[in-house]
Amino acid sequence: MWKALKSRGLWGRKRKSEVSLKQLVGEGVSEPIAQTVLQTLPYTMTSSARIAALCEAIEYVVARNIPGDIVECGVWRGGSMMAVAHTLRRLGSASRNLHLCDTFEGMTPPSQHDVSRDGASAEVQLQQEDRDDPRSVWCVAGLDEVKKNMASTGYPSELLHYAVGPVEQTLPAAAPKKIALLRLDTDWYESTKHEMEHLFPRLAVGGVLIIDDYGHWQGARRAVDEYLEQHRLPLLLHRIDYTGRMAVIPTASSRAA
Repeated sequence: MWKALKSRGLWGRKRKSEVSLKQLVGEGVSEPIAQTVLQTLPYTMTSSARIAALCEAIEYVVARNIPGDIVECGVWRGGSMMAVAHTLRRLGSASRNLHLCDTFEGMTPPSQHDVSRDGASAEVQLQQEDRDDPRSVWCVAGLDEVKKNMASTGYPSELLHYAVGPVEQTLPAAAPKKIALLRLDTDWYESTKHEMEHLFPRLAVGGVLIIDDYGHWQGARRAVDEYLEQHRLPLLLHRIDYTGRMAVIPTASSRAA
């Protein structure tokens, strides 16, 4: 846990007991969500702001009885879905099916569209980084590790579903018919395009779409923008931080047929 804090610049000369939740998650975040952020940071590469936003989205889904399952594409060590599980248990709503979709072997090959916001090629970055580095862009984490991490949340194992392989091969067959919250975090253009085409239409009215890499990887942004433009969907993508975006599906007319 504290290694994760150090990587985020929150360790410095301070003792771990002096690292406040306010420093970690910022203003306006509830104590329960702040605690969940603290619990799950070591298991994710996403930011504390994006974890907090995810937890708030789960609170919204539960409070408004939005129907459907929770689906995440691109899970790494499972940190974001661990936050989902912790939040659902805290709310006494540990009855939803959670779907974790990943290769569980690291990133798939990027395309020419996959360039970072500062123009760096994803292909070159992958070549330069050590695949065995646990925090490299390769995002390698095995299925057994993710299952162990999810088990630590105490969420019912029979409600945890793992779609193993590239999303282009596992989806939509492994996806539920109705989705309450959809979190996309596979980084690349082709995978994000596939997810939008096959999963977005399954989002319930009032459901939540979260895109982790919209601001960082140009391919992910392009895939989302192309889909929304093609289907003329008037969807506001709310900014969580420099890269994360979130939207609520307002009406049935805001979904593709």
